[in-house]
Amino acid sequence: MRVSIVGSGYVGLVTGMGFVKLGNGVVFVDVDDRKIEMINNAQPPIYEEGLEELMREFKGKYYATKDYREAILNSDVTFIAVGTPSREEGSIDLTYVKKASEGIGKALKEKDGYHVVVVKSTVLPGTTEDVVKPILEKHSGKKAFQDFGLAMNPEFLREGVALNDFLEPDRIVIGVQDERTRRVLEELYAPIDAPKLFTDIKTAEMIKYASNAFLATKISFANEIGNICKKLGVDSWKVFEGVGLDHRISPYFFRTGIGWGGSCFPKDVRALISKAREIGEEPLILEAVVEVNERQPLKLVELLKRHIPELKGKTVGVLGLAFKPNTDDVRETRAYVVIKRLLEEGAEVIAYDPKAVENFKRFYPDVGEKIVYADSAENVLKATDVILIVTEWPEFEELDYSGRVVIDGRRVRAAEGSARVYEGVCW
Repeated sequence: MRVSIVGSGYVGLVTGMGFVKLGNGVVFVDVDDRKIEMINNAQPPIYEEGLEELMREFKGKYYATKDYREAILNSDVTFIAVGTPSREEGSIDLTYVKKASEGIGKALKEKDGYHVVVVKSTVLPGTTEDVVKPILEKHSGKKAFQDFGLAMNPEFLREGVALNDFLEPDRIVIGVQDERTRRVLEELYAPIDAPKLFTDIKTAEMIKYASNAFLATKISFANEIGNICKKLGVDSWKVFEGVGLDHRISPYFFRTGIGWGGSCFPKDVRALISKAREIGEEPLILEAVVEVNERQPLKLVELLKRHIPELKGKTVGVLGLAFKPNTDDVRETRAYVVIKRLLEEGAEVIAYDPKAVENFKRFYPDVGEKIVYADSAENVLKATDVILIVTEWPEFEELDYSGRVVIDGRRVRAAEGSARVYEGVCW
């Protein structure tokens, strides 16, 4: 099948290359000349494990362009995979979704035959039918579910293992209204062996938000219990090993530490809170989930000050800047919160991350320009005997932390076993 993807960011690029691997031809549509050039040269504009190799292997089976018309007229299905950033009050900004819908609509006006438009961007319930549909109809002069198909297909990709999540997902959720669109998407996803849940469009939108809100809740719950465990002298990881053996609960997402970040959980939970308030509901649990997460990374600095009460003029090493390992994504990373507090305390910071340094400098210039960046983790340890572990990159397990004060936010076992002073945030 011929597939076009509007938006070649994280979700769009991984989704598109996933479809290429399944045997489809893919054209990416983007407004960013740099991204277009990189994709056409088989160079991923983001870091994701296995993505560069896949792009090299299948070069010639995909390309990128700015031209909506070219993409729509030469594909059967179009996915909208543009960003939906948060506004200050927590609601999502649909500017890119609206622009994509307009571009697709204008191209559809010129196209004969049935074309399916699929929203993959994370949008609140009602957005596909109340925002995307009217724009498509206005600019195409056609009717949804009659002249063209419209569906919602949320993504459940975990950064760092996203390609595997696309090809071997837990489930595929598709919100559709008409049978013709359903058949097209059944055929497109037929090579993937996974449960396929077909729902109405609004339900599919809500499944994405409910899933992310629950996972964020599970982490914040674990961290709140972990904070209690810390003061009681109990290892929270052992506690949740026991809790997770209950088949009703499962052990996943019980890694206590300094909380969640990234492009999805913070944005989606806040958006759901905002929507709940808008319709007159008081989301007490979700508000608490966010509050626990905002406090959690500062536990690292609190624990550090037990051992070094005065941080002014002290050099502190920070290992990890990405919000999680195996990605260069720094959106909502806990490292920012930690480093900002260290600088406020007067500390000097030397930091290292294998992939995320440039993104950290670009996203957080207020702190990024005030710290020193090492070119290896070993050089951080050479520069200071005070270490905070913020991201659990595998290479940090290979270090010798002897003679150092280590405050660990992610449970790096090598540090736990070798540091002169070791404190885990929840253990």
